[in-house]
Amino acid sequence: MAFSIIIPNWNGEKLLKNNLPAVFKSGVDQVIVVDNGSEDGSVALLKNLQVQYPQLKTIFNQKNLGFARAVNQGVKEAKNEIVVLLNNDVVPEEDFLKPLAKDFEDEKVFAVSLNEPQWSWAKGKWVKGFIEHETGPKTKTPHLSFWANGGSGAFRKSIWLELGGLDEIFAPFYWEDIDLSYRAWKRGFKILWEPQSVVHHQHETTIGLRFNQKYVDLIAQRNQLLFIWKNTTDFRMLLVHKAFLWKKLLTQPGYFKPFLAAWFRFPLVFPRWLKEFKEKKVSDEQIFKQFR
Repeated sequence: MAFSIIIPNWNGEKLLKNNLPAVFKSGVDQVIVVDNGSEDGSVALLKNLQVQYPQLKTIFNQKNLGFARAVNQGVKEAKNEIVVLLNNDVVPEEDFLKPLAKDFEDEKVFAVSLNEPQWSWAKGKWVKGFIEHETGPKTKTPHLSFWANGGSGAFRKSIWLELGGLDEIFAPFYWEDIDLSYRAWKRGFKILWEPQSVVHHQHETTIGLRFNQKYVDLIAQRNQLLFIWKNTTDFRMLLVHKAFLWKKLLTQPGYFKPFLAAWFRFPLVFPRWLKEFKEKKVSDEQIFKQFR
């Protein structure tokens, strides 16, 4: 089975220089690096690497278009059906692609999350009107996962395009991969975690250096709300969410800021919710039941 690896990059010259050799060592058929208007030496480095590695394809954006759009660009250009998303701060082990071939023999599998040793498969939970996720216990065999990691995960291109890819409503970052995975679950597809596909990920190397923590927290809370409003089609669950949302606003005044940030995007959310409501094949309750 052939794979295309897609790596979004923004001012990550040092990370690319350190980590790309391991990516090429995996023997992958195609590597696509989407550069988001880097101002360091990333562009020059990538142009030089293209001479050395014919399987390297580059896309150079004139400005930073955000994580979701960059990845969507890469997926569209991929020549293979299975696309592997790696952040530029991820170092894969040499044989990490081999176990994925068997996982994707099941045509119902949309995505497979890779094994970052500090994490495992994701368990989704509905807690007091909010969708949360946590790491499940390690297993030696593939396990169902609530979502596949957009920084270290493999996806079936045909279904990706059918779903519309990562939703840019979550820009600049966070919850895009959870959203895409959930939309796949709602349409009857499956997400797995593969313990044998090992990668090493220095999380938030780019985000942590470029954005202050208050802003990162604001975006994370805003996008959690956008996710719930966009994807929850069970009316009983929506009523529960409304009740606990009001309680949170009344008892945590600081929560008004992420709430308003999400509310201003509600005109973009509602048509997306209608689409999810019309196209769902699996209920919210059925999805969460799998992870209890």
